[in-house]
Amino acid sequence: MSELSSTFVRLHARLAPVPFVPEVRLHQADEPIGLWELTEGEFSSDRPPPFWAFAWAGGQALARHVTDHPELVAGRRVLDLASGSGLVAIAAARAGAASVRAVEVDELAVAAVALNAEANGVRVDAEFGDILDGDAGDAEVVLAGDVFYSEAMARRVLRFLLRAARAGAPALVGDPGRAFLPRDRFDEVAGYDVPVPEALESVRVKRTTVWRLRAGLPGASG
Repeated sequence: MSELSSTFVRLHARLAPVPFVPEVRLHQADEPIGLWELTEGEFSSDRPPPFWAFAWAGGQALARHVTDHPELVAGRRVLDLASGSGLVAIAAARAGAASVRAVEVDELAVAAVALNAEANGVRVDAEFGDILDGDAGDAEVVLAGDVFYSEAMARRVLRFLLRAARAGAPALVGDPGRAFLPRDRFDEVAGYDVPVPEALESVRVKRTTVWRLRAGLPGASG
């Protein structure tokens, strides 16, 4: 985690409770569009959008579910895929996970995850890198919030989650109805009405589902 990235997160995001998971505090941006433009312009146009600066619906629902059902992760090694702010990873750590690995392709997100974990008094191993073409390592549970936002991402994530599930690590996903979620591969676990930033979602509340991947679906490839 570079000092520059940490400073940027502290400067442009304010530590505040997450609306649907107030047990967790995150560095969150007050004004989404301005920060989006800033990270694309002042830093570099090849940076991903600042997913780390907002509590997205899928992550909030999954973090709420893990918080309310700690037995899903307690005593287990957890991987939080495309962690963003680290919300789901922090919820898993608070719920008693043996270890939590949070992976991100954005250096600012890695910094945000580390800062947010520290602010919540939990340990999360924030890791920079793209692991989607590999496997989940020694993870016993894989969590992913709001990852089916593009067709290319959805294909890669699904293959990764199938490999993890077939290796014995159940995969839970939080999704607010994104277009590229392959619903026929999943079983619905829970549904929540999640408050979201209107500037990002054009609504104030999104119905969001927690899904569990069906590893043995006939015809699935990975």
